[in-house]
Amino acid sequence: MEKVEVKELLEAGVHFGHLTRKWDPNMAPYIYMERNGIHIINLYKTAAKIEETSEALHKIAASGKKILFVATKKQAKDIVAEKAGAVTMPYITERWPGGMLTNFVTIRKAVKKMASIDRMKKDGTFLTLSKKERLQVDRLRAKLEKNLGSISEMTRLPGALFVVDIKRESIAIKEAQKLNIPIFAMVDTNSDPRQVDYVIPANDDASKSIDKVLSIVTSAIADGLSERKSDKTEKDGEQKEAKTKKTEKKAATKKVAADEEE
Repeated sequence: MEKVEVKELLEAGVHFGHLTRKWDPNMAPYIYMERNGIHIINLYKTAAKIEETSEALHKIAASGKKILFVATKKQAKDIVAEKAGAVTMPYITERWPGGMLTNFVTIRKAVKKMASIDRMKKDGTFLTLSKKERLQVDRLRAKLEKNLGSISEMTRLPGALFVVDIKRESIAIKEAQKLNIPIFAMVDTNSDPRQVDYVIPANDDASKSIDKVLSIVTSAIADGLSERKSDKTEKDGEQKEAKTKKTEKKAATKKVAADEEE
């Protein structure tokens, strides 16, 4: 796990909070000082929290569970899509589909609908439709892709949620809380950290800050995934070896029995 450098967080502007009048008093333990009417976040606490978060996300990824990233604000969308996509984790960067977690069965139906449209296009059924019907199907497919694109591979509920801006993504937070799904989040000085299991006190408005934090946590996820892969390879190797030994033992037993008969 890489050590988080406070200097790098400072350069990325992770320490800039909101205007003091907009603060949430529950963020007090993470605030270092006030400067020009703006709260400054204590980056030593941020660094410690990023390390704690990275370790937990590493374990979740190594266990084979998915981590769903949620960020619909303009500054975060592209960064989240790129970083989460790079570690093959699902993400929501358009509007949060209500019931995404609490009504997962319905969401899965929509994903299946997407898959069936794709099948229609492959097997030629799509071409038998009228021009108007084809247009309708294409529109539906585009709409589903926009809202559910990256979660189409998610066959079960995620093992965790990673959120950028908990105030904006309050519906996602509430759904995860209902289902006891652990919540990891970048939390700014205007939000209530008590809603989150793993708090990263950080500027959630600047793209540089979001990019920095996400680079570190997704790197930990990538490590978890490669650890899982090497464990699996090792396990497969052991099973193969055990199978070979078993076969050899069987063959030797057969040979002894044959020799005795002679």
